[in-house]
Amino acid sequence: MRTHYCGQINSNNIEETVNLCGWVDRRRDHGGVIFLDLRDRSGIVQIVSDPERTPDSYQIAGDIRNEYVVQITGRVSRRPEESLNPKLPTGEIEIYADDIQLLNGLGKQLPFQVSTAETETVREELRLKYRYLDLRRERMTRNLLLRHEVIKAVRRFLEDEQNFVEIETPILTRSTPEGARDYLVPSRVHPGEWFALPQSPQLFKQMLMVSGFDRYYQIARCFRDEDLRADRQPEFTQLDMEMSFMSQEEILQLNEQLVAYIFQKVKGIDLPLPFPRLTYREAMERYGSDKPDIRFGLELVDVSDLVKDSGFKVFSGAVAKGGIVKVLPIPGGNDAISNVRIKPGGDLFKEASEAGAKGLAYVRVKEGDKIDTIGAIKDNLTDEQKQELLKRTNAQPGHLLLFAADDANTVNKTLDRLRLVVGEQLELIDQDKISLLWVTDFPMFEWNEDEKRLEALHHPFTAPHPDDINNLKTARAQAYDLVFNGYEVGGGSLRIYQRDVQEKVFEAIGLSDEEADNKFGFLLEAFEYGTPPHGGIAYGLDRLVMLLAVEESIRDVIAFPKTQQAKCLLANAPSEVDKKQLKELHVSSIYKPKS
Repeated sequence: MRTHYCGQINSNNIEETVNLCGWVDRRRDHGGVIFLDLRDRSGIVQIVSDPERTPDSYQIAGDIRNEYVVQITGRVSRRPEESLNPKLPTGEIEIYADDIQLLNGLGKQLPFQVSTAETETVREELRLKYRYLDLRRERMTRNLLLRHEVIKAVRRFLEDEQNFVEIETPILTRSTPEGARDYLVPSRVHPGEWFALPQSPQLFKQMLMVSGFDRYYQIARCFRDEDLRADRQPEFTQLDMEMSFMSQEEILQLNEQLVAYIFQKVKGIDLPLPFPRLTYREAMERYGSDKPDIRFGLELVDVSDLVKDSGFKVFSGAVAKGGIVKVLPIPGGNDAISNVRIKPGGDLFKEASEAGAKGLAYVRVKEGDKIDTIGAIKDNLTDEQKQELLKRTNAQPGHLLLFAADDANTVNKTLDRLRLVVGEQLELIDQDKISLLWVTDFPMFEWNEDEKRLEALHHPFTAPHPDDINNLKTARAQAYDLVFNGYEVGGGSLRIYQRDVQEKVFEAIGLSDEEADNKFGFLLEAFEYGTPPHGGIAYGLDRLVMLLAVEESIRDVIAFPKTQQAKCLLANAPSEVDKKQLKELHVSSIYKPKS
């Protein structure tokens, strides 16, 4: 039916007769000459019909409306000089329609305007309900094509240049709840037993390493039944990779080359290699975050030792309880940020409170190294301490110093949040800058206060640092995350491949031998049959494409996403099912709707 896509036509096609198919983006009647903008996924081209040059198409052109589906046969012509449109790839040409075939019209009024001429004012709920219309729009078409180009670049690099093999792993597997909840699927043929949808292909890709497929990858669908969060999806896509016989350094280098290849192919940007690196400890000390945005400064300064004996009990009390005191130095903050914003009721106070802080202390730096703050702070700092404070923070007249004092987690979370807010408000972040960073040497475990036990910070299959093997509870992990402009886009590690080490890690997180064997016995047994050293990484493909597309939500780079409430508005899922189906599955619902 078609010889060309709309966006492919250019001056090289002048005088050719072409067949095009697509949707009418816009119709314009200019006093006897009708112009149609024809749209498909490749772009837009201008169609012309007039009663003299194209009499056969003129009548039907007059009846055409926006979003009608048409087939057009016509001759490619050069636009008149005054009609050239440099904003369009097809802006040098137009097509005189010899024939227009109406393939389908509209049976109902559009719920919103699709045309590229329309501005974005549509509520997301309406866009998701009529997603097939939303995807016709230029912005969404562009985002999905970008996603396609990213995946294509991944495949070309891994397969053609690095000898990776794509292998699918199971979607129906067993439940191993560690972290997020599993999506469970009841078995009809095994009553009372359940499958789970995979949160990641982790164990199966390790099995592939045992199998000898030393370079595996997969564009993998993953599922996590998480509590509602702003920008997460219950089903999402990972670029999943695993490699045998490679050191951590070799894995990082290969992945830097992969990311650079994607940027070059998709965006035409040459990234400098290697990417900078920070250890987890360095990242937390300097930025209060394990995914710091390093496009701007505003680094944190620890002053716990300076104020641990201070008469200001907020500072000294926090240190005495094992906490810390940190400062966020803000150049120019003295003029830009008022006391009202820092005190209760102010926007910065609110941000700090939502991060868990009970309040904020501040110091304003004046001329002559004088400081302005509440008496309880000023009166309890010696001249030497004041000078040391200014020295550590590199404070100059006009600086504002924001203090947080509490346990380390709360302090870091608070000042990280304030750093990002202030950085954006003061326009310190170069929005055109691309910053990629490795964060390495994460702790193996973190304390779960609710369950009173250690749990793996990444997952329990991460290899501990060889120097820390005898003290697992405080060990560093051979783990690494890739951070892109303050977002974690990839995370991985070297894996445990020796049974005795894996058993020690299971013991550290509180799994009994029986529990470990029940959940992971097949993995432990595989380690008895010649498992090679291996490691891997998984990228959040949705988030990576979101950042490349300069979007604020992953929903805008996914064809059919769920809402923040984990619902599909298009298909109205999840939904009730027939009681007969439940009976066949040997399950029943105990849910009772609220009256």
